[in-house]
Amino acid sequence: MAARPHDTPATDDAILRRAIEIARRGRGRVEPNPMVGAVVVADGRVIAESPHRDYGGPHAEAAALRKAGALARGATLYVTLEPCSTYGKTPPCTRAVLDSGVARVVVGTRDPDPRHRGRGIRLLEDAGIRVETGVLDRPSRALLTPFCAYLDGSLPFVTAKWAMTLDGQVATRSRASKWITSEASRREAHKERARSDAIVIGSGTAIADDPTLTTRLARGRSPARVVLDSKLRMPLDARLVRTVDDAPLWIVTTSAAPERRIAEFERAGCRVLRVSARRGRVSLRMALKRLRAEGLHRVLLEGGPTLIGDAMQQGLVHRVFAFVAGRIFGGDDGLGPVAGTGVSRPDRALELVDVRRRALGDRDFSIEGIVTPESGFA
Repeated sequence: MAARPHDTPATDDAILRRAIEIARRGRGRVEPNPMVGAVVVADGRVIAESPHRDYGGPHAEAAALRKAGALARGATLYVTLEPCSTYGKTPPCTRAVLDSGVARVVVGTRDPDPRHRGRGIRLLEDAGIRVETGVLDRPSRALLTPFCAYLDGSLPFVTAKWAMTLDGQVATRSRASKWITSEASRREAHKERARSDAIVIGSGTAIADDPTLTTRLARGRSPARVVLDSKLRMPLDARLVRTVDDAPLWIVTTSAAPERRIAEFERAGCRVLRVSARRGRVSLRMALKRLRAEGLHRVLLEGGPTLIGDAMQQGLVHRVFAFVAGRIFGGDDGLGPVAGTGVSRPDRALELVDVRRRALGDRDFSIEGIVTPESGFA
């Protein structure tokens, strides 16, 4: 019997490429989960498709199969990543696949998570479902770069965010920085806050800018605000402290902090954590490890150039989200977004992949991308 249209290798490639494009719709929303896309095809016709849209929400294949309903019976499911086989924030996707009645599953790449690696495929095959693996393996694996970085260590998924002028400055010569970008960019930045578990800044930014770091220009929660303050220099009447009822305020400090100051901040409703010091400051690596241990999985670095540079230098950043305004400050005394020693040669630069550019209003644009694990200043 001749192969049906969706059983040919050429068609498999084409539909899986569609699934890869769909998966990218979840970028910036699903991390630290992987970006995944799924397409359901019956009789050569796409009947349902879905990305994994939000962290904690339905996975791509479960959402697509739910859309397909009874039409999924006997159909082919295309999914960029091997269906998961254990309970997490959602039930295992293998259960949804088995219940749907699909006859065939085409998988882009195997799951690198040791809990699932190959197990989901075996469960489906044992149930009599025909499974094709490794179709477009390399582009499917490219979607997993941030997930693999998160899997390999004890750190949260870290996004470094900044706003700068067209000539690469985050402040004027007098160190004024409000506002570099337009309200359209600021709304997008607040959406990014709402998708995060924590916003991290240094004490210098907390003192100089006196921010609130709440989500005001977008729907969604205000995440925990985290200040790295080795000696608890931040004043007790800072707006971050005064708004502690609006969003949690965590202060990460060191043994150099006076006990009296710790008690004062705790009485004000703040949570104070102690970690080790690095070169006289809070160890950023240890602070991030502590945040992940406390259940904060997606961290947004909104600090100044020193904090961002330190994170880059130590290889702690997984994603960059930069806003660029169509404005120029000029001069020799401006401030760039990433401090530190940097690199000596262009070929040693930190590199981004899966880069996306987007216009915001009539003046600004954003650039976001994933930091390749093999690149960096460290």
